[in-house]
Amino acid sequence: MGLINKAKGTEAAKRAREAREAGNSVLVYKFIEANTNSKATAPMTGMAEQIQAVEGEGWRLDQMSAAEGKALTGERVSLVCLFRRA
Repeated sequence: MGLINKAKGTEAAKRAREAREAGNSVLVYKFIEANTNSKATAPMTGMAEQIQAVEGEGWRLDQMSAAEGKALTGERVSLVCLFRRA
């Protein structure tokens, strides 16, 4: 896991843990990743690692929506994920 993805995974896990400790049964989380080539099929390793970090805190991915767009610095992919307590 790269340095940036590790930091994002750590933050996602922290937020998931806080939601669990607060007694929440649903967590909606937005993941954003640079998209170097939107026309290629390839693993989204950073996204997978971040989702696994949330699931490691006792959540299960239930639904997901994806979007592509341009931010100030280039193309981005955004996943909005709905997690439920496992």
